[in-house]
Amino acid sequence: METIKKYAKKYFIDAMSAMALGLFASLLIGTIFGTIGTYLGEGYIANETVNKIGGFFTEMKTFAQGASGMAIGVAIAYSLKVDPLVMFSCAAVGSLSYSLGATISLASGETIAYTAGPAGSFFVVILACEIGMLVSKKTKVDILVTPTVTIMTGYAAAKLVCPAIAYIMYYIGDFINTATEMQPFIMGIIISVVVGMILTLPISSAAICAMIGISGIAGGAATAGCCAQMIGFAVISFCDNGWGGLFAQGLGTSMLQMGNICKKPQIWIAPTLAAAVCGPVSTMIFGLECNGVSAGMGTCGLVGPLGVVSAMGGGTNMWLGILLVCFVLPAALSYIFNLVLKKIGWVKSGDMKLAQ
Repeated sequence: METIKKYAKKYFIDAMSAMALGLFASLLIGTIFGTIGTYLGEGYIANETVNKIGGFFTEMKTFAQGASGMAIGVAIAYSLKVDPLVMFSCAAVGSLSYSLGATISLASGETIAYTAGPAGSFFVVILACEIGMLVSKKTKVDILVTPTVTIMTGYAAAKLVCPAIAYIMYYIGDFINTATEMQPFIMGIIISVVVGMILTLPISSAAICAMIGISGIAGGAATAGCCAQMIGFAVISFCDNGWGGLFAQGLGTSMLQMGNICKKPQIWIAPTLAAAVCGPVSTMIFGLECNGVSAGMGTCGLVGPLGVVSAMGGGTNMWLGILLVCFVLPAALSYIFNLVLKKIGWVKSGDMKLAQ
């Protein structure tokens, strides 16, 4: 059992969390650059100097997003604590496995090229790391042997599994996105609650959202759930943690409460119920949209709301939706639900005190 826990933590918590950081440092920051570039562009501001600055941000977006596979490869290798040559070789492995995929035939008769993306990099890089470490520093020509074995293993694995991974990720994402379009109320609740809870758990919700390619109003529901957890915990634990805790959870992560949740699971009820309300409000009233990794970030660095802006472009309805769904409703609902829980004695002051 201890061995299982060890490897589960190593591969599905540490590696996935590192993958999310790799995505943040490439794909996600590129998306933010692109959004800034758009709003500084000719379509919004009639000023040549400002437009040139916008052009710089747009160009940075292209380079940053183009390095996504490499960033993921190095990030995962770093989390696995491999030797330097294995880690650096994983830049190539990550890039290759990120870009390989399959040609998928749609019901309309059209075909699309769909890459394995982050999911492909995740599985292939882990395998390449483990095989690479078997030969690392074992020969006098390590500088040749280790990169060769690591990259060849990654290439062979990517060719073998990435097409299958692309199919699986496409159809999972397509099912979720289509189901949400068909049943926005029910799916809005399910997605918001599940993704929000994953965000608080020591698992990367951003990486999972990126893997399955969540998009559209399904991505909006995921954003709503993540924001509900982060803003919710920030508000209801304010008396215990003050302003430092408010910003640490509201703009950082609700994962900080995981230790307290293990001691007293009841404290998780209020933000989770808030997520169950905010999800369908997002899908049915405001139609908020968000794509990929941004949908799993919530208010961490305001990435979730910025992802909605990037996906939808603008409009009064969008801005009002972001304000209510990402901030006002999570705060108000979590506060009200937590008052009820305190009234019946399920939650008490000090239950959400963060460790110093």
